[in-house]
Amino acid sequence: MRLPPMWMCMAKILVNNRDEMEWEPGLTVTELLRRFRYTFPAIVVTINGEVIPEEEFSTRQIPDGADVRVIHLIAGG
Repeated sequence: MRLPPMWMCMAKILVNNRDEMEWEPGLTVTELLRRFRYTFPAIVVTINGEVIPEEEFSTRQIPDGADVRVIHLIAGG
Protein backbone atom coordinates (compact mmCIF):
# COMPACT_ATOMS: atom_id res chain seq x y z
CA MET A 1 0.00 0.00 0.00
CA ARG A 2 1.34 3.41 -0.97
CA LEU A 3 0.79 6.30 1.47
CA PRO A 4 0.24 9.90 0.34
CA PRO A 5 3.05 12.38 0.96
CA MET A 6 3.15 13.64 4.55
CA TRP A 7 2.09 17.17 3.52
CA MET A 8 -1.21 15.77 2.25
CA CYS A 9 -2.14 14.16 5.56
CA MET A 10 -2.61 17.01 8.01
CA ALA A 11 -1.24 20.20 6.51
CA LYS A 12 -3.57 23.17 6.93
CA ILE A 13 -3.52 26.94 7.08
CA LEU A 14 -5.91 29.26 8.87
CA VAL A 15 -7.40 32.16 6.92
CA ASN A 16 -8.90 35.15 8.75
CA ASN A 17 -8.93 33.22 12.01
CA ARG A 18 -11.96 31.20 10.91
CA ASP A 19 -11.52 29.41 7.57
CA GLU A 20 -9.23 26.41 7.57
CA MET A 21 -7.99 25.14 4.23
CA GLU A 22 -5.71 22.40 3.03
CA TRP A 23 -2.14 23.52 2.53
CA GLU A 24 -0.01 22.31 -0.33
CA PRO A 25 3.57 23.03 -1.31
CA GLY A 26 3.93 26.05 -3.56
CA LEU A 27 0.64 27.67 -2.49
CA THR A 28 0.99 31.39 -3.24
CA VAL A 29 -0.96 34.39 -2.01
CA THR A 30 -2.40 34.86 -5.51
CA GLU A 31 -3.67 31.27 -5.56
CA LEU A 32 -5.20 31.61 -2.10
CA LEU A 33 -7.03 34.79 -3.14
CA ARG A 34 -8.30 33.01 -6.26
CA ARG A 35 -9.58 30.02 -4.27
CA PHE A 36 -11.46 32.27 -1.86
CA ARG A 37 -12.68 34.45 -4.75
CA TYR A 38 -11.31 37.62 -3.19
CA THR A 39 -11.48 40.25 -5.92
CA PHE A 40 -11.48 43.46 -3.91
CA PRO A 41 -9.48 46.30 -5.51
CA ALA A 42 -7.51 47.06 -2.33
CA ILE A 43 -6.36 44.06 -0.28
CA VAL A 44 -3.80 43.72 2.51
CA VAL A 45 -2.48 40.22 3.21
CA THR A 46 -0.46 39.15 6.23
CA ILE A 47 1.24 35.81 6.79
CA ASN A 48 2.04 35.11 10.44
CA GLY A 49 1.83 38.85 11.13
CA GLU A 50 4.07 39.96 8.25
CA VAL A 51 2.48 42.31 5.70
CA ILE A 52 3.06 40.96 2.19
CA PRO A 53 3.61 43.59 -0.54
CA GLU A 54 1.13 43.23 -3.40
CA GLU A 55 3.94 42.83 -5.93
CA GLU A 56 4.97 39.63 -4.09
CA PHE A 57 1.50 37.99 -4.14
CA SER A 58 2.30 35.81 -7.17
CA THR A 59 5.63 34.59 -5.79
CA ARG A 60 5.20 34.56 -2.00
CA GLN A 61 4.56 31.02 -0.85
CA ILE A 62 2.46 30.35 2.22
CA PRO A 63 4.09 27.97 4.72
CA ASP A 64 2.33 25.02 6.33
CA GLY A 65 0.45 26.02 9.46
CA ALA A 66 0.43 29.72 8.55
CA ASP A 67 -1.99 32.23 10.00
CA VAL A 68 -3.10 34.24 6.96
CA ARG A 69 -5.17 37.41 7.22
CA VAL A 70 -6.86 38.97 4.19
CA ILE A 71 -8.22 42.47 4.79
CA HIS A 72 -10.04 44.41 2.12
CA LEU A 73 -9.87 48.17 2.44
CA ILE A 74 -12.94 50.26 1.88
CA ALA A 75 -13.60 53.96 2.05
CA GLY A 76 -16.76 55.77 2.79
CA GLY A 77 -18.17 58.70 4.51
